[in-house]
Amino acid sequence: MIYFAADIKSKHSIANVLLQDNISSYINDLYENHKIEIKTYNLPDGETRTAYVVDRTLTISTLPDGTIFSIGCNAHYKGLYKNMLSTGMPFSQIKKLTERQRIFNGALILNEDFGLCYVLPAPYDEIADNIENIPPMITLDEIYISDFSSWINTPQ
Repeated sequence: MIYFAADIKSKHSIANVLLQDNISSYINDLYENHKIEIKTYNLPDGETRTAYVVDRTLTISTLPDGTIFSIGCNAHYKGLYKNMLSTGMPFSQIKKLTERQRIFNGALILNEDFGLCYVLPAPYDEIADNIENIPPMITLDEIYISDFSSWINTPQ
């Protein structure tokens, strides 16, 4: 059952929705208990992806076969990552609670955990090249989990 206060687990789950599960496992719960908005988008290589936005709080992204490859949540989500980090926190607080922060592809990776990222808000998603470019009081409202390990060799 989808639960908006469940722990956020890197490379694993948000809201009790598991990465690598098939969206079909959650369809009954989604439609019986939540408001769902479905968005389909095409990648530059022609591949299609589908995003299920649940109660304007959770975004479940799937491959064409329904496999869940990414899950995101916003400031309405109440669960925590490692019992201390959440959406809606100022960057200064996140920085105090983590040892290392790095910017990749408009997102913030913490403590070399490439299974979870905070999305940097505009315009910082485009202009922040290093941590010093992020204002301490800016609020980070979105967390995504997936396998972001391909970013490791991306220039930062």
